[in-house]
Amino acid sequence: MSKIPAAPEPLSAPVFDSHCHLDIMVGNRQASSGDPVAQAAQAASATVRTILRDAREVGVTRLVTIGYDLPSSRWNAEIAAEQEGVYAGVAIHPNEAHEATPEVLAEIEALAGRPDVRAVGETGLDYFRDWAGKDDQHASFRAHIEIAKRTGKALVIHDRDAHDDVLKVLAEQGAPDRVVFHSYSGDAEMAKKCAEAGYFMSFSGPVTYKNAGYLREAAAVAPMELMLVETDAPYLPPVPYRGKPNAPYLIPLTLRCLAEVKGVHPDELCEAISTNGVTVFGEW
Repeated sequence: MSKIPAAPEPLSAPVFDSHCHLDIMVGNRQASSGDPVAQAAQAASATVRTILRDAREVGVTRLVTIGYDLPSSRWNAEIAAEQEGVYAGVAIHPNEAHEATPEVLAEIEALAGRPDVRAVGETGLDYFRDWAGKDDQHASFRAHIEIAKRTGKALVIHDRDAHDDVLKVLAEQGAPDRVVFHSYSGDAEMAKKCAEAGYFMSFSGPVTYKNAGYLREAAAVAPMELMLVETDAPYLPPVPYRGKPNAPYLIPLTLRCLAEVKGVHPDELCEAISTNGVTVFGEW
């Protein structure tokens, strides 16, 4: 677990990481004993500057760092204001939905109004874990949808084992103009539904896993104009580094897998994803 993955061959065209957690990687949030991947990432003693340097050396020129509770949202908003090439997302994760009080949500909305905060997320539904009840999750998700609409920011969705309900809530509540399914985990049929609704699908390391053919099938039918790529670092590293700490500099491995699935040159996919990033998050 202690070995940090080697840098892949650099991309020949720039791209960005649409979803990572800088605060966890640099140890702003201390990793628990039950989170060995985060512990390994923090053992590397990286800083925001070294993470950005390593990413840029392989062609990953920008990134979006995502909040999941109030402290992480505050921290990520501050880092985005300080660091060139970094945007932030702010939200209460569905696993922490019981903490989404009116007071907390009011501060999330205030943070979302900052110029370097370009997303409300990650929010959504998680039926894999029962850390927060479904009623709290649904109420928090709907509240975040409204915050995204009021602030004009993209909505970044965490969807784990809750595909049908996530789509249902978006339809009932009325989706914001820009919606991103972070670490897309649906199948090809869901990808077609997302495409029809104009939702963006952000693919992460699991698309490279041998047992994840359904994700490659989804990527195959996803329109390139609705695709993003991400790490979810320090989690979900691509093959051959499962179980190791992830970081934005490993994006080339996932992107090359996606390019092969789409039957296009990696440069073409980089260009499409970079264009999509401006559509979703605005000009850098």
